[in-house]
Amino acid sequence: MSAWPGGHLTGPVVQRIKTRQQFQAVMAGPPVAKTPHFALHSASLVGAQEGRDLFPVADAWLGVLLPKRWARRAVTRNTIRRQIYEIARGMAGALPAAALVVRLRSGFSREQFVSATSDALKRAVRAELEQLFGRVARPLTPLTVAPEPNHVG
Repeated sequence: MSAWPGGHLTGPVVQRIKTRQQFQAVMAGPPVAKTPHFALHSASLVGAQEGRDLFPVADAWLGVLLPKRWARRAVTRNTIRRQIYEIARGMAGALPAAALVVRLRSGFSREQFVSATSDALKRAVRAELEQLFGRVARPLTPLTVAPEPNHVG
């Protein structure tokens, strides 16, 4: 970790997918992981479009697709989007250097989650997202401890 001049700590970074070409490249393949409400698509960072790289930095790249079909209210989509980016930021060191797109594939029940920003909805979304990202995350290597020498006395 390093510090910016303003004193903020920085660590592994998750870049955001922004262009249509980037989204199309990632969505071209089938999902690599699914939960009841989300699908995760992944693509390698290798490959060029019109002579320039789609993903110029070798970091984890993340895009989010939240169709209105599955989350009618903007406040719900924004709540889910914030959860996705927050979890990805927290897992940045474990995410592979690949382009990832999280897609909402079914809606959350408005009968079960009446408020679009309820803590219950946030917990449900977070649990599914942790499970989804956990399927593609590489395990973090724990610090190794040197074995104690055997003393024969």
